[in-house]
Amino acid sequence: QVQLVESGGGLVQAGGSLRLSCAASGGTFSSNGMGWFRQTPGNEREFVADIPWSGDRTYYADSVKGRFTISGDNAKNTVYLQMNALKPEDTAVYYCAAKRGPYTGYTYWGQGTQVTVSS
Repeated sequence: QVQLVESGGGLVQAGGSLRLSCAASGGTFSSNGMGWFRQTPGNEREFVADIPWSGDRTYYADSVKGRFTISGDNAKNTVYLQMNALKPEDTAVYYCAAKRGPYTGYTYWGQGTQVTVSS
């Protein structure tokens, strides 16, 4: 059973940076097919960024494009989300997720890490 554990969240001022980490265990790790999502109270979870199963590029939500960067370190079984130029509207619980295969949805989810951006 794949387990994902996020870390790196916290409180930061607008314009600041944070790097989230997602450590994976319990399976054969590849950063391909992994992504980050976020959720605020009363709203649905929304896509932030991912690395497709093909691993040939990365995808970002328009709201974070140019500010966030997703990357993976297979030697450390970890996926990162570097977040720069943070805005108060980036405040959310951030979740790491992983796919089971190239044609599946996101099957495995972490417990989430809170990111709060103050104005």
